[in-house]
Amino acid sequence: METFRGKTPEEILLSISKLHRGRLKVFIGAVSGSGKTYHMLREGHAHKQQGLDVVICAVSTMQRPETMEQIGDLERVPSIHWFKDGVEKKDLNLEQLIERNPEVVLVDGLAHRNRKDARFPTRLEDINYLLSHGISVITTINAYELEGVTELVKRWTGMEVRETVPSDTLELADEVVLIDVTPETMLTRAAEGNMRFQGDVDVFKRGNLAVLRELSLRLVAEGVNDSLEKYREEMGLLGPSGAGERILVSAQYHWNGSIHVRRGQQIAKRLNGDLNVVTFVNEKQQLSKEAAAFKRSIMKLVEKVGGSFEELPLCSRRALPGVLVQYAIEHNVTRIVMGHSKRTRWQEFWQGSIVHDMLQKTRNIDVFIVADRSEYEGERILPAKRKKPAEDPYRRLSTQEVERRIEQIKRGRFKVYIGAAPGVGKTYTMLREGNDLLRKGAEVRIGLLETHGRKETLAQVGQLETIPRKVIDYRGTRLEEMDTEEIIRLAPEIVLVDELAHTNVPGSRNKKRYEDVIEILDAGISVISTVNVQHLESLNDAVMQITGVRVRETVPDHILWLADEVQLIDVAPGSLQQRMKEGNIYAMDKVNQALGNFFKTGNLIALRELALREIADDVDERLESWERKSSLRGPWRRQEVIYVCVNSSPHAERLIRRGFRIAHRLKAVWIVTYVQLDDAPLTLELTGRLGAIKQLTERLGGRFDIQTAKSRNHITDVLVAKANEYKTTQMIIGQSRQTLWQEWWHGSLVKRLLRSSRHMDVLVVADFDPNFQV
Repeated sequence: METFRGKTPEEILLSISKLHRGRLKVFIGAVSGSGKTYHMLREGHAHKQQGLDVVICAVSTMQRPETMEQIGDLERVPSIHWFKDGVEKKDLNLEQLIERNPEVVLVDGLAHRNRKDARFPTRLEDINYLLSHGISVITTINAYELEGVTELVKRWTGMEVRETVPSDTLELADEVVLIDVTPETMLTRAAEGNMRFQGDVDVFKRGNLAVLRELSLRLVAEGVNDSLEKYREEMGLLGPSGAGERILVSAQYHWNGSIHVRRGQQIAKRLNGDLNVVTFVNEKQQLSKEAAAFKRSIMKLVEKVGGSFEELPLCSRRALPGVLVQYAIEHNVTRIVMGHSKRTRWQEFWQGSIVHDMLQKTRNIDVFIVADRSEYEGERILPAKRKKPAEDPYRRLSTQEVERRIEQIKRGRFKVYIGAAPGVGKTYTMLREGNDLLRKGAEVRIGLLETHGRKETLAQVGQLETIPRKVIDYRGTRLEEMDTEEIIRLAPEIVLVDELAHTNVPGSRNKKRYEDVIEILDAGISVISTVNVQHLESLNDAVMQITGVRVRETVPDHILWLADEVQLIDVAPGSLQQRMKEGNIYAMDKVNQALGNFFKTGNLIALRELALREIADDVDERLESWERKSSLRGPWRRQEVIYVCVNSSPHAERLIRRGFRIAHRLKAVWIVTYVQLDDAPLTLELTGRLGAIKQLTERLGGRFDIQTAKSRNHITDVLVAKANEYKTTQMIIGQSRQTLWQEWWHGSLVKRLLRSSRHMDVLVVADFDPNFQV
């Protein structure tokens, strides 16, 4: 829904000034050689074909053949050449560019420093000068050349960066696009002699390349998150978007305040979210010496962990939950962290409980209740990294271990291109890579291709041979599917398979296309495939929250973990919508419907952020699997066990997916439990429902079990006893949907669980309600 808020005079003047100013687009990459210049030149040709006046100046191809080919017939304005320490440098020739006055200038190296007698000391200032004269600029930069990132790069890789731009430079751009490349691809390019190393060669080690890649993904994700929040604010939208995480810790000036802050910080860092800390104070009453000391300690801790801190005026105890929930909604909080109630059952009955009252008032926001572990385990608060025991290289492998190793050796390589939405260019890039491999002598064939009528994509087929599809008769209709048997029989080195999440026609060899891909890989054939982020099983609820669409075709997350490489194809929402309007994604008769639904600006921004963060997490997981000393997302707690409690409602899937994501990030064992009452009939419908719940749990790698209880009042005892047996560190439950009257008459299972599980962390997962208002 568009906002009707009128524009201020300042906003009107700003809009007018932008009409006379050029546009700035920045291609950002993790390191040199990632393909920024290549994509910049390709875009230049695209604009020229549309009739725009495009020139290049100070473009550095580094003698890379593919990049040099992309220059083609683009007009070059001579740059000013000079030398520094024996190395040739190129400055923009501003006078000639202003005299030539093109519509668009392509220029490399946004962080470049000019010669001493230049008009401006930096290229960034040169570009601002061109923009002020109405000339649009497309340029390139490496993520590590942004101030603020340079310190992290030095810490993680030892790399010294000499030429930088201010940390807020990307905010000046109208469009920022990440060129994501896996370390394996970079190392292959280097081995083939397609890269000239500049500076520290150690940067091109696999681990360092992965660190720089993760930093660039998270950097762009933060920028996308800022634009998403700005868009939602303009639209008058409140509450979490579903893409990013924002953790709110409610702390007191008490000895456990720092415990809650540290736990919140651990959650925020592991989920790559922001941390906010609030505390309620009586403005009319001076703090005691003890409380003042705790305040200083908490503020120092919040500053140290990079969070924000705010004091809120203390209201009545009854009003406090509502104030906290309202604050959380206004600040787009996704999870509130607080301590367990210490009241007895009767105290809660007569005086109420802040935790319980807040759970009744909030929707769409999870509540994480921190265990008071000091009573059970002492003061162990900071997480510890789990270490695997060193494997003795002289130990003889078992028969099963030998067989597993042989299977891994024989298995084909698996690469997946992932995008935020249809039309970003996954299939296009897959085909382009297929042709590159074909030219290098590899045997490459197309196993399954879906062009959706896109001419640009079809043109990329080039010399690639397509294996004919298999025809299947289904209810009198002849339908086509990928011929997995024929692919395995022909045994090409590499096969290209589109749309990994596709569900096959009934009667096919496998139910899902990803199962076909696993068979092909097991046959020793390498596969390059494509998928959209909304098809990942564990993100199903987040995508539903963002778009309002429940995606039915999904891929288990572990399929992505099977991949040797996962590469993101990033496109800004504005560019994607423009492709849509030009008929380059869907047929013209479907364009308006798509732009008004799935392809709305807010949806595309949020999905883009989701994709960036998901791939950043994937990179981090792979780094951790290489036994890196520490993680950008922080360490995990030792011996975590996640215990998910479900009933047979549709909310069960949401709890299971949440349990899986938490367990995966914490390297934890996770169990899903359903309690069946002795006197309740196990109907055919319930049996089918439990089967579906078990199937989802096991598909995501968890364990499902069914416990029995004599009556509803015994469910809590059964769950807590089983949780204790499993040595659970975090219990996950759903938010109660009972009314106050129902709770009074029947009792609240959630309240009873919270009272009985104060020795463990409890996450109360909110059910998403798009119509909820406070």
